[in-house]
Amino acid sequence: MAAAQPKPIRLVAGLGNPGEEYAATRHNAGFRSIDILASQAGVSYWKNQSGAEVALIKVNDPEAEGGKREVVLVKPQSYMNTSGGPISKLCAQYKIKPEEMLVIHDELDIPEGDVRIKVGGGHAGHNGLRSIIDKTGSRDFSRVRVGIGDPPGRMAVADYVLKQLRSREAEDFEITCAHAAEAAALAVTRGVVFARDHVNGGAASNGKH
Repeated sequence: MAAAQPKPIRLVAGLGNPGEEYAATRHNAGFRSIDILASQAGVSYWKNQSGAEVALIKVNDPEAEGGKREVVLVKPQSYMNTSGGPISKLCAQYKIKPEEMLVIHDELDIPEGDVRIKVGGGHAGHNGLRSIIDKTGSRDFSRVRVGIGDPPGRMAVADYVLKQLRSREAEDFEITCAHAAEAAALAVTRGVVFARDHVNGGAASNGKH
């Protein structure tokens, strides 16, 4: 069972695939969202560590030593299906527990443009989440779920999530990722439960489910 009250977030991982050919695709919602989050936090340097791009930021936390909590931002560079490898290594290096982790990922089961926060749970067929659960041995990490909706018609899921986005689609995707970055920032600064109730409650009041 996931923790009812997650601990303060110490690691935020955005899921995606490295390389320019994947940059403007739905499957890279996690990468794009964390790039926006990092930019807003003033990140100017990413280092290569344990098969991932890593940046460190500080957030205000009266409970932390010196009133600041260090948060590790992560973009695994091992491709989506093996995201858990770099993430589990970084958790070990920084002594971070699964319940102190927030993962940003694309989500087919949520309408396109919607953003939801979830505490714990399964992988629902998402290979990135499956890899993280396998490598960390836990489902207790929190998630920012970036809604991308179902493929149109008979389009295969792989074709849909890896399709290059252009013009209006790309603009809408950017707006959604900005909302996901806001949700992640709220979870980091105010706590996952507060963020979940605020973000999901707002989505519900807008008629989204």
